[in-house]
Amino acid sequence: MDWQELTDLTRGQPFVVERVRLAGSGVAIEGQFEPPQLAQLDIEDQVFVAAFVRSHGSIKEMERIFGVSYPTIKSRLKRIAEHLDFVDSDPAPTGASDVVDRLRRGEITAQEALAELEGPR
Repeated sequence: MDWQELTDLTRGQPFVVERVRLAGSGVAIEGQFEPPQLAQLDIEDQVFVAAFVRSHGSIKEMERIFGVSYPTIKSRLKRIAEHLDFVDSDPAPTGASDVVDRLRRGEITAQEALAELEGPR
């Protein structure tokens, strides 16, 4: 069974995968696993996202493929994005990394850095 069949069967309702079998080794893992976010989208949105990636994010190409206007593509992207959690690809530095950076720059001594790292958080 592929994701499209599963999506059709569940009709957009949330579902949990309870058993995964590794095809190569036959090892099965049981538990409760949420499918990846993209697999939780309805099939039309999955196709849309795949087309967007294949077109290298070109909205002009998406307009051509789907035969719709720029605002329609932007609106659909916005709607899909609302269903996805995004990973922060440039997170703010943690307190520890900030201390280490300041130590490297010579702004604080090693003892001051240790005190900050050991202090209350």
